[in-house]
Amino acid sequence: MVYTLSGIRLPSVPFVYKSSGSCSHGDRRNANVSLLLRKHSLSRTIFAGKSSDSPSSTVAASEKVLVPGSPSDGSSSSSDQLEAADTVSEEPQVLHGVEDSLKMEEDGDIEEDNIFVEPPSGYNEVDAEQNSISSPLVSEDGKAKGVETSIPLDETSNLKDVARKRSIPPPGTGQRIYEIDPLLKGYREHLDYRYGHYKKMREAIDKYEGGLEVFSRGYEKFGFTRSATGITYREWAPGAKSASLIGDFNNWNPNADIMTQNEFGIWEIFLPNNADGSPPILHGSRVKIRMDTPSGIKDSIPAWIKFSVQAPGEIPFNGIYYDPPEEEKYVFQHPQPKRPKSLRIYESHVGMSSTEPIISTYANFRDDVLPRIKRLGYNAVQIMAIQEHSYYASFGYHVTNFFAPSSRFGTPDDLKSLIDRAHELGLLVLMDIVHSHASNNTLDGLNMFDGTDSHYFHSGSRGYHWMWDSRIFNYGHWEVIRFLLSNARWWLDEYKFDGFRFDGVTSMMYTHHGLQVAFTGNYNEYFGFATDVDAVVYLMLVNDLIHGLFPEAVTVGEDVSGMPTFCIPVQDGGVGFDYRLQMAIADKWIELLEKKDEDWRMGDIVHTLTNRRWLEKCIAYAESHDQALVGDKTIAFWLMDKDMYDFMAVDRPSTPLIDRGIALHKMIRLVTMGLGGEGYLNFMGNEFGHPEWIDFPRGVQHLPSGKVIPGNNFSYDKCRRRFDLGDAAYLRYRGMQEFDQAMQHLEEIYEFMTSEHQYISRKDEGDRIIIFERGSLVFVFNFHWTNSYFDYRVGCLKPGKYKIVLDSDDQLFGGFNRLNHNAEYFTSDGWYDDQPRSFLVYAPCRTAVVYALAEDELKPVDG
Repeated sequence: MVYTLSGIRLPSVPFVYKSSGSCSHGDRRNANVSLLLRKHSLSRTIFAGKSSDSPSSTVAASEKVLVPGSPSDGSSSSSDQLEAADTVSEEPQVLHGVEDSLKMEEDGDIEEDNIFVEPPSGYNEVDAEQNSISSPLVSEDGKAKGVETSIPLDETSNLKDVARKRSIPPPGTGQRIYEIDPLLKGYREHLDYRYGHYKKMREAIDKYEGGLEVFSRGYEKFGFTRSATGITYREWAPGAKSASLIGDFNNWNPNADIMTQNEFGIWEIFLPNNADGSPPILHGSRVKIRMDTPSGIKDSIPAWIKFSVQAPGEIPFNGIYYDPPEEEKYVFQHPQPKRPKSLRIYESHVGMSSTEPIISTYANFRDDVLPRIKRLGYNAVQIMAIQEHSYYASFGYHVTNFFAPSSRFGTPDDLKSLIDRAHELGLLVLMDIVHSHASNNTLDGLNMFDGTDSHYFHSGSRGYHWMWDSRIFNYGHWEVIRFLLSNARWWLDEYKFDGFRFDGVTSMMYTHHGLQVAFTGNYNEYFGFATDVDAVVYLMLVNDLIHGLFPEAVTVGEDVSGMPTFCIPVQDGGVGFDYRLQMAIADKWIELLEKKDEDWRMGDIVHTLTNRRWLEKCIAYAESHDQALVGDKTIAFWLMDKDMYDFMAVDRPSTPLIDRGIALHKMIRLVTMGLGGEGYLNFMGNEFGHPEWIDFPRGVQHLPSGKVIPGNNFSYDKCRRRFDLGDAAYLRYRGMQEFDQAMQHLEEIYEFMTSEHQYISRKDEGDRIIIFERGSLVFVFNFHWTNSYFDYRVGCLKPGKYKIVLDSDDQLFGGFNRLNHNAEYFTSDGWYDDQPRSFLVYAPCRTAVVYALAEDELKPVDG
């Protein structure tokens, strides 16, 4: 029998016989059952039995699982990593956030020098001469105590070796922010405290861990690590009273492989190879850790697991020991592209990337979607929902297994193949990484992992996000910082991602998480007791790590608050991101789309698009996945609504609503790219005005209040992308897609988004005209619904002959072809709109036209 689950074929497996006796550390070949059998080098059939095969599935009564229909986030090992004999240390006491520490200062409880609490005496300092770390788990000769000496890491991992040889620059003075923004001087006490806290963290990591480079390789110590003589498994679970490793390899016998705990709360066990030299745990077999915790006996997926799979008929996932034979491991063939001058990002989701109502795969995305992205002219793909999440409808934002790529879409090696293919096409691959919160699940996530609610997270209400129904990390805890930094490093090192879009950063930076708060731009909103300094310092550390070890990597932060210094380098006192997502733009377009055309204000549009901080780069977008979700509307649906169902065929008469919608859809996107930032983002399908909304498969939801929320009968019909609509020459969607492609290619050639020259010469409320120069291009937008203007004078900087290089009214783009593209426009001297020269144009209603000097005229772009 073959089950189909989440787009993966899952043949049933025979019942596994389980001995009631204890299993020794000897030869385990008869106890191993693999859930991953070789199919071919890039794709494997996943065999999944039920974890109820284990002799006990007792869990604490308080444990909960997020099941289909529960609230979703509305926000916004590879075992070829072999064991390294570096330190594994206990956490220092929790680092105080600014609101706590300043309160204690006022109360006289602490002195200033004690805000940072140093690690306890169990931590040994770095041996500077040997450039190695002494550790409770490492003996004087450098060998791990109680475990076998590890063999060298894979020498073919050249990029990993390069990263290790790079050094992360030491902290700077952190004072340049006051030169960039003099208004910050009024908040020097807070900002200097923040930078001082960051410097103390860097010093402590250097002192006790050997630096960020070593500290961020926690995946080489925790979880499963393979050596020449066996497998070591380590887990930080200080709240557990006892622990044992269970799985298919020992017939789920909790008495077979008892773990030992050191004084720092780290549990450990070493499993020697079988007598014939084969590994004690078979690749693809299920594993869990059983712990006796303050909340009861529980079986959990290891926190550092590299792969997990949901079996047919089950809700909780199973941890999978993932260590394929060398001949089956994917080997990267193509170098990572250099960071482009400007980013044009195609935001995507693998699971919904098929035209069919199914969960798509990494392989399908690689073969079908990546070439499309390249052809459209984007230079980066941002992929959502990579980290494993048990609830599909969370859009990937309720992460359960942070180091595991989602098994719904294929295997880890399938994901590597996807990324390598993107690199072959010259595309950067950015991962939508979630470090802002974690799933509330206790069976297959981090919540209550060791039976306490303060393990990875803040305890009590501070550790719970009431709107997202998720847990909030304690960013001041040593082991939490290790876990998260290592997680970021893992995806860059192992999978060759080219950077990250950090989700929910606003929620991280403030203890109120940005909920029910209207940010007005007053600096008191950013630098006060509501700021979570521990979280901000973590963001500084992770940006330090990424940019130090991977200089070409890109970091984008999702921040709606407008936090000053967000995109200033850490050495200068900033948070360190490369780009901020300019989230206010999409909100402004929704606000305008709810109004009549007569109520649109050109000055309001321009202000929103240009309202960003000096020297802080932004990614502009008219809409992202947020606007496409059920309960919201895409721009196309706002504009054309139900007319999209009946009047999008080119052989049928259009309607005024369709004509208006197609025209404004193009104009909105071009003016957003033209003025909104130094990068641009589009969610897949929106380039051609994808109809309707995204609705994940879900069942009926019964709320505690008694309210019932209807489901959609677990339908995938609205959880896909109808790329066929944009490709169909007989539909009007094709014109919008062609315009978006032309817009991307225009930016690729002229690089106007990153030009230092930007001048807005006209915002005419009567004519509804916006005119600006960016780079060497002149943009003319006529938002008037009926008025077209002959001999309209346009101010410009450079003299010469101008020609049209992009016209939204082109018939190819679904327009009315009212402009002659062979026309030449000659400048005349004389000041106009504060420009030294000008030329005359015809500006039809609801059009956007871009002009360039004839010698700079658009050249063909290879698609």
